[in-house]
Amino acid sequence: MKIFICILTVLTLNSCSRFGENGIEVAIENNSNTPITDVQFTTSEKLDVIKRTNIDPKETATDFLSMTKNQSDGAYFLTFTRANGKKEKIGGGYYTNGGALDRWVQFDIRTDTTLVTFSGSGY
Repeated sequence: MKIFICILTVLTLNSCSRFGENGIEVAIENNSNTPITDVQFTTSEKLDVIKRTNIDPKETATDFLSMTKNQSDGAYFLTFTRANGKKEKIGGGYYTNGGALDRWVQFDIRTDTTLVTFSGSGY
């Protein structure tokens, strides 16, 4: 019975999306009253980029940024354009030796600010 539970646990963990893959889950919530456009999320090394044409009000976009090509230390960056044409670049978080230290990041875009939350230790 113990072997069955161990096998079931391994299979369950193995089937989880992105389990063991180097990278970070990202959720971008547009809690403003206008759409945002030209949305990009990347690392300092800019080896892989998540791109979205637009995110409508009250909509959330989620994706996974693979960091398998990253090799150095750096931060994460979200860039987007507000409906009034103002471009914004928000930096934050930290990764080291090309590896994510967090499991996920959430951006809460509001009318006059953007809140960022990192969580889930990845090491």
